[in-house]
Amino acid sequence: MEAWRCVRRGYGRCVVGRGRYSMFSHHPKSLGRDWTTPWENLQRCCWNRHISSCMRWPGHYSRAPYPYFSSRHFSLNWRPPYLFESRTQFQYSHWRPDNLSQTSLLHLSSYVMNSEGDEPSSKRRKHQGKGVIKRNWEYIFNHNKEKTKILEDKNVDPKCEDSENKFDFSVMSYNILSQDLLEDNSHLYRHCRRPLLHWSFRFPNILKEIKHFDADVLCLQEVQEDHYGTEIRPSLESLGYHCEYKMRTGRKPDGCAICFKHSKFSLLSVNPVEFFRPDIPLLDRDNIGLVLLLQPKIPFATSPSICVANTHLLYNPRRGDIKLTQLAMLLAEISSVAHQKDGSVCPIIMCGDFNSVPGSPLYSFIKEGKLNYEGLAIGKVSGQEQSSRGQRILSIPIWPPNLGISQNCVYEVQQVPKVEKTESDLTQTQLEKTEVLVTAEKLSSHLQHHFSLSSVYSHFCSDTGIPEVTTCHSRSAITVDYIFYSAEKEDVAGHPGAEVALVGGLKLLARLSLLTEQDLWTVNGLPNENNSSDHLPLLAKFRLEL
Repeated sequence: MEAWRCVRRGYGRCVVGRGRYSMFSHHPKSLGRDWTTPWENLQRCCWNRHISSCMRWPGHYSRAPYPYFSSRHFSLNWRPPYLFESRTQFQYSHWRPDNLSQTSLLHLSSYVMNSEGDEPSSKRRKHQGKGVIKRNWEYIFNHNKEKTKILEDKNVDPKCEDSENKFDFSVMSYNILSQDLLEDNSHLYRHCRRPLLHWSFRFPNILKEIKHFDADVLCLQEVQEDHYGTEIRPSLESLGYHCEYKMRTGRKPDGCAICFKHSKFSLLSVNPVEFFRPDIPLLDRDNIGLVLLLQPKIPFATSPSICVANTHLLYNPRRGDIKLTQLAMLLAEISSVAHQKDGSVCPIIMCGDFNSVPGSPLYSFIKEGKLNYEGLAIGKVSGQEQSSRGQRILSIPIWPPNLGISQNCVYEVQQVPKVEKTESDLTQTQLEKTEVLVTAEKLSSHLQHHFSLSSVYSHFCSDTGIPEVTTCHSRSAITVDYIFYSAEKEDVAGHPGAEVALVGGLKLLARLSLLTEQDLWTVNGLPNENNSSDHLPLLAKFRLEL
């Protein structure tokens, strides 16, 4: 048998496997199908390799004095040296090194020796994906604009408030998992029983979710073109939706769709965005965006239009330069669509799978409206890569001038130079100074956008501080899906990250609660018998003040 090694993998997790480099100073001893090793050996390895710094999301966890293990990858069992029959299991959230004496043994359950990416067989046997995790509506109330409360009560509905001169609507963002992509990445779904992965089983489940939540606006990602034409669009149109779709460029099988209820909105414009640009080597990926301008249907009243955007940014964790450029292109299109003739900007809702985690530079740029990327490694942009070793630094500027988008993420207006000469022509010295100034401006490492965007979700459980997740499969459980909306930022007391929208007449009323990784593994992760995508749907209720 080869020696053991400790491998740091993506998303900040530690996995035990076999290889050239030994994890322990002495070989572990076999006890049947399980293995043991002295605690001090693993402790030494953990501290030397800084496993404690492999955290889920940058900026949230401080450096821990003990290793952080995901409960999904390790079964930690303390055993007195002469009582091997003792099998007291420790959960990662309660485990501390002081619970183990120096003579204790760390028990490594044999299921962590499965093939790479495989989910523990004991977990599959235990859950079988038959459980149902309940998600509650969290209603958000603002009293006198001073204190905001989040209530989890199915009997409390913001629609009970005075609705005169108000327009309430709901939005769902949902990556429904393209069947072709599922089959091309089957290693991500080894924890699933095969029948649960068939499209004939999955689509009725997805449609049932959509019907149950009955959102007024749907922003769907990974919508496979052939399924969209034959099943998805006809089914949604029968439910009263108007559907707009943009397929990814190249030979990719899927795209993004925005669907809205005929009874709630009229369509003003459809604006697809292709991120692939054959004239720009950086933009050689086939991701897309879709931006609609909708007019609320309100009898006897006028209302501002609403700009709704949907996208699925590049996945590759090491290409943050492409992700930032794709985001800038989407923001430029939103800016063009959302600006009204009177100079005002209509309310904005931006949904999608951004393939970036909370607290990452890309996420912070969306929320804060600014980013100085000088010295930033390209793999750090999305927060999916924990190590920056061997990564190049973002170039300044990230994208070339011929993209036609400024560092403020708006389309640049091409100035037509005048051909006539005047007596006030610049001297050669003045021209050189001007050229230096222009060059310095173009080489700025500061990105900006002028929207005030907030996230519907706080990304952490309010009572425990444990991260919420939006996707969970055999390789990872993280947050990459978001609903952003134009808002004036007011922090919610006691709920870090949660905010209330007041700008542009758009106010957040409620959100459907998210889940933790531990919650999802009690139903065997995603997909499962009741949830047929590897992503959770995100839902929010808004009010447009007239």
